[in-house]
Amino acid sequence: MAFHPADHWDGYLAPPDFEEYSARYADFFRMRREDGIIEVRLHTDDGPYAHTHAAHNVWTRVWQEIGNDPENQVLIVTGTGDRWMTGNPKGLNPKPASELDPDHIYQRMTDGWKLIESFANNIDIPTIAAVNGPGVHTEFAMMSDVTLAAPDADFMDPHFWLGSPPGDGQYMALQALMGPKRAAYYIYAAKSIPADKALEWGIVSDVLPREELLDRSWELARFIMKRPRYTRWATHNIVSRHWKKTVAEDFGFHMAHQMLANVASKSRVPDPELLADSEARKLF
Repeated sequence: MAFHPADHWDGYLAPPDFEEYSARYADFFRMRREDGIIEVRLHTDDGPYAHTHAAHNVWTRVWQEIGNDPENQVLIVTGTGDRWMTGNPKGLNPKPASELDPDHIYQRMTDGWKLIESFANNIDIPTIAAVNGPGVHTEFAMMSDVTLAAPDADFMDPHFWLGSPPGDGQYMALQALMGPKRAAYYIYAAKSIPADKALEWGIVSDVLPREELLDRSWELARFIMKRPRYTRWATHNIVSRHWKKTVAEDFGFHMAHQMLANVASKSRVPDPELLADSEARKLF
């Protein structure tokens, strides 16, 4: 930046710098930055990202750190290898939510709640997602300004299939992008949305060979960076305005209903019997 507040304002307290927060979250995200473009790559042991409660917990803070750093001017989010995300649904919730301590439930709720709010409200720069393969939790990829996808990427919300209301943001994003009737059908039927359909229905911006995703993302990011900073900032705010409205108006309703039902049902989520009830288990 040409203007450095520390050079002009006595008592200025700088936010954590890139070296600090990129190292702090290195177990979950590999970050690199070049000419104002920050790439954030989900990973676990440098392989495909494996979803855990601990990893979920740090997402909110990562979005905050990135958004607070004025040196970050375009964001690219991607995964590692040939999958956007992997997970072990049998191990995430060993007992029903109704048996958890109230503070545990509160932590789980706020982790999911603030994840979406933080991405929508704290990232104030153009965003590009490169969905490099199949996997769940693509909500913040779909909420990015531009979403590129590999041919084998898919987009679905498995919550209803597994015994929980679809309240954590994935369905909200699908509903906003593909329409309420189509989205409802894909929720109730636990259907996966392949990349070609996602492109046709406006869920993603383009489908490219996996080996071209990052190159195209960086090419677009560099094109964006040639425009004035105020233009980039204002364009992102115009482009993402509908997400801010959707999060403000609907997300709390969705999340509260999900958490209420998970506690009131007194059953495990995912329900082991329901887990075997769909071909969609390939996502895990």
